[in-house]
Amino acid sequence: MIILVKKAQKGDDKAFLKLFQKYEQDIYRMAYVYVKNKDDALDVVQEVAYRSFKKIDTLKKPEYFKTWLIKIAISCAIDCLRKNKKVVQLKPEYEEFISSSDVEDISLSLSLNQIVNELNEDEKSIVILKYYEGYSFKEIAELLNMPLGTSKSILYRALEKLRKQAKGAGIYE
Repeated sequence: MIILVKKAQKGDDKAFLKLFQKYEQDIYRMAYVYVKNKDDALDVVQEVAYRSFKKIDTLKKPEYFKTWLIKIAISCAIDCLRKNKKVVQLKPEYEEFISSSDVEDISLSLSLNQIVNELNEDEKSIVILKYYEGYSFKEIAELLNMPLGTSKSILYRALEKLRKQAKGAGIYE
């Protein structure tokens, strides 16, 4: 993989495309968690492809290519949210649950989703990266450009918020 990154940095379009396609699903999942709808998530993926292609020569350590892409994805997703903040939308996350027949699972999923959405951007990013994507604290700190201790503190604060909100929603006792 490092060889492909180096080829892409030297202008090999095919090498870049092969690399990007390898992580495209991860980028889409990360974007979807933030923007909460398919169309915006796809727009984010497209923007990540554009930005990463234009700036691949700035990547200093080829072994961190995926981490670098995820960092760009988070940035693009947050940009998309800011851009769409003035637009009032129905909550598209409900659509994916309509086809399910188990009402208890639907309400639990919606409640958890709503609770996570109450977190600020840093808290949400760290919770998602840690528990949904499986990143280590060190990787999270690098991705979000923050000290290791800060990333841990933010996670523990976010988890405490989640516990309190879950108790209030009757999900957690």
